[in-house]
Amino acid sequence: MRFGLTVLPELPWRESAPRWRAAEEMGFDHAWTYDHLVWGGLPESPWYGTTPTLTAAAMVTTDLRLGTFVASPNYRHPVALYRDVQSLDDISHGRFLLGVGTGGDLDSRLLGGEPLTVAERVDRFQEFTRLLLRLRDDDHVDADGRWFSAHDVRTLPRVRHVPVLVAANGPRSLRFCARHGDGWVTTGAKVDHLDSWFAALATARETLEVALRAAGRDPAAFPRYVNLDSSPRYSLESVGLFEEMVGRAADLGFTDVITHWPRPSSPYAGSLATLEAVAAEVVAGPRAGAGLPDVPVWVYIGLN
Repeated sequence: MRFGLTVLPELPWRESAPRWRAAEEMGFDHAWTYDHLVWGGLPESPWYGTTPTLTAAAMVTTDLRLGTFVASPNYRHPVALYRDVQSLDDISHGRFLLGVGTGGDLDSRLLGGEPLTVAERVDRFQEFTRLLLRLRDDDHVDADGRWFSAHDVRTLPRVRHVPVLVAANGPRSLRFCARHGDGWVTTGAKVDHLDSWFAALATARETLEVALRAAGRDPAAFPRYVNLDSSPRYSLESVGLFEEMVGRAADLGFTDVITHWPRPSSPYAGSLATLEAVAAEVVAGPRAGAGLPDVPVWVYIGLN
């Protein structure tokens, strides 16, 4: 199992920098930050830009992988995002993780975007992702889409080594993940009980594996990330709960789990002492996932 830690971009860098260094020192494999103009979970909080935050994080760490959790078409164009990908991949010496998703529609509304149905948001995201993949794989890229266009876009320097992890919850997005992704990331279903959440993850896994086989891909070789804290419980409530959730995720075939740096109040209310204990007793312990394929970029699809 590999372990990830999310650091929200709500603090000035002088306070945030020690957390990124600590994530690496505690043995986490990857660390993430949210990519929003305003996050609906903390709409009144100070908020900092993702790209400069990750650039700074790359400068104070050496081995920790760093990623967006997640960038979305709500306020990003694939061509502009691709340039950020190239730069962050270079600055971090290949440690950058690209997370892309449908996202909520708050960022889009702030910019005067037209209201979209859930289906339209997923359509837009899939167009966004296909163009992003073309930018990664090709040069002199042309596209004329409903939402995004590109005209003879040069894509040097090459970052073909950056794979795409697709997070999906519903059947449509799981099928898209199986066809286009290099791995799966999920937040799971919105339910009230932990057992129901894991049961829904098991159902989603079955759907994904059917789609992978239909696409001629090996399910056993497909990396799988799960955000533990999108469940009805905050995984760092205690060491015991974290161990339980990691074990249940491993039983479902997940290769990576992600938690959040504890905050003094909701969301993710918890203590630094618990995080440190989890790092010492679980994260730094034997890695069941040793030898798993490295997949440093993922795409998040949270709807349908």
